[in-house]
Amino acid sequence: MALAVVLSRGLAGLEAPLVTVEVHLAGGLPAFNLVGLPDTEVKESRDRVRSALQNAQFDFPARKITVNLAPADLPKESGRYDLPIAVGILAATGQIPGTDLPRFEFAGELALGGALRPIRGGLPMALSARRDGRAFVLPAESAAEAALVRGATILPATSLLAVCAHLTGREKLVQLAPQVVAAGGSANGPDLADVRGQEQAKRALTIAAAGAHSLLMIGQPGTGKSMLAQRLPGILPPLSEDEALAVAAITSLAGRFSVAAWGSRPFRAPHHTASAVALAGGGSDPRPGEISLAHHGVLFLDELPEWDRRVLEVLRQPLESGMVHISRAARQSTFPAEFQLIAAMNPCPCGWLGHASGRCHCTPERIARYRARVSGPLIDRIDLGIEVPALAADALIGNGTGAAAAGSSSACLRKAVAAARREQMTRQGKSNARLAPPEIESYCRPDAAGTTLLTQAMARLSLSARAYHRILKVARTIADLAGASAIAAPHVAEAIAYRRLDRM
Repeated sequence: MALAVVLSRGLAGLEAPLVTVEVHLAGGLPAFNLVGLPDTEVKESRDRVRSALQNAQFDFPARKITVNLAPADLPKESGRYDLPIAVGILAATGQIPGTDLPRFEFAGELALGGALRPIRGGLPMALSARRDGRAFVLPAESAAEAALVRGATILPATSLLAVCAHLTGREKLVQLAPQVVAAGGSANGPDLADVRGQEQAKRALTIAAAGAHSLLMIGQPGTGKSMLAQRLPGILPPLSEDEALAVAAITSLAGRFSVAAWGSRPFRAPHHTASAVALAGGGSDPRPGEISLAHHGVLFLDELPEWDRRVLEVLRQPLESGMVHISRAARQSTFPAEFQLIAAMNPCPCGWLGHASGRCHCTPERIARYRARVSGPLIDRIDLGIEVPALAADALIGNGTGAAAAGSSSACLRKAVAAARREQMTRQGKSNARLAPPEIESYCRPDAAGTTLLTQAMARLSLSARAYHRILKVARTIADLAGASAIAAPHVAEAIAYRRLDRM
């Protein structure tokens, strides 16, 4: 009898738990059994591994082979276990030495000829391998993302033969140097100066960026709502290294990682026909959805009332907690979802309510039904609500030079936003939008005049307790943009003005 133990990694949310691949050879009729809760993709590895070993000129044992993937209660999916299973069989049969195997972790899908194919989730697996102090062997096409993890020992390989040559000492794999990649191009994206006029909307967008607040824009078609939303990432501060790693890990799990996007704020704009699972994530093997792919970035929902109401309701809990919990009968997963929700909608079904031409003929009942497609509890969770009016022709034409208003370019606003975010990190270690109620009492207490104004607004507008807290957080952001240490009445008044959705 012979036994070999090879280490690999699974995926459970953003975590990459250790998976021990145990290969046992015994006498009896030839058989190849896989145990340890493998799914169909893993079970099919029997044929891939057999063909890869034979085509690489290794001996495939005509014995009873049992492969155990431990722990047994963790579901195993994808073809990443092909490489560790093949290495385990070779070590158990004595074709390669097994003394150094505990120093490495392996992951990779095998082609029938023995070549290694790319896998998803290389970055979170590299993070876990670094934490446990082991080198990580994976396909060369997946190594670029894993090398973004500082301090990780990444050994890219192109084939099973290359891995075996390394383990036998004949030809060592070359360790991939840590990737030093410049931050992505959110700062090089579309400029806010491209949007003519709409100074109030730009002000609200700046406040949303400075405090990571959610924003709803209401306006007629063609007023620039989508243009404004697309330019929000350009005024957001750059990601820290930890934030960039978290964003890259999520895109790696989804199989969408790109080195060119490293350090860029995500901008996700799903179509309004997307399902609840597409938005929140899920599946039998839970994958991150749009709200997690927008982690530390922007989730833009255009034509908000056109979305299925049940789909929009999945946003309520993640907007509060910054996490999404996916529960299935066999497994549970948690993904981060600290996104900025930016939404846009028309004022009425036809979109032309209030237009100077009088072309809107929507009845009050139709308008009420249209706006009621978005639930009150979801509206209550949106910090800022503004109307984006149609511009007059002379405002669009301007002086014909296309010059932007002073201070309205993305570069200028980005400096003000970054300064406000630095102030928040120094004061409380998080953005204002993420403050919990006890922290609001500590950091968002207005002066006497501001308190009086807020008390009157609460009574007159019948605002909820959640709206009260959100007004204080927005007022704190407005004060940060103004460089004020205390929240004064003008800051509170502006924050109250952005709660017009409560009066809609």
